[in-house]
Amino acid sequence: MPEVVDGNMMGGNPDGFERLWTPHRMAYIRDANSRAKFESEEECPLCKAPDDDDRAHLVVHRGRSCYVVLNLYPYNPGHLMVCPYRHIGWYTEASDEERDEIGALTQDAMRVLQIVSGTKGFNIGMNQGVTGGAGISEHLHQHVVPRWVGDSNFLPIIAKTKALPELLDDTWERVTTAWGEL
Repeated sequence: MPEVVDGNMMGGNPDGFERLWTPHRMAYIRDANSRAKFESEEECPLCKAPDDDDRAHLVVHRGRSCYVVLNLYPYNPGHLMVCPYRHIGWYTEASDEERDEIGALTQDAMRVLQIVSGTKGFNIGMNQGVTGGAGISEHLHQHVVPRWVGDSNFLPIIAKTKALPELLDDTWERVTTAWGEL
């Protein structure tokens, strides 16, 4: 006899996990291989030239081999990405200098976000390759996402809308200013 879980008939044994069904995400899965590849640095939105306007491109800090940029489509306010300048797609392609600077800039990003937003938690990670969930798989980037208790809600699922309480330009100003004070 199937088990009744939260009023629904379910097969198998309970595992203690709740399920959040997000069928709208199938659009990302189905379309992942249809996006044209960014074959060159000129096409890639994550390739930043030294003479680019940092504010216009949301770059908050530049290091020797890597830089830090606000995510144009943030999961949460202050969602940063640490990227090498070189157009490489895999962590295994990073030089020792790039690998080390990605780590150091990630630590600095956490410190800055704690200063500007009081965040007490983070999601940090890399999605490698299209299959691994990378939206831009051709250019390596590490996400630094600030988290707060209760920061997730059903608005993105029900209304296909994200509630972001601050404009990207305002976030850029606060993060850039705090970074300069480290």
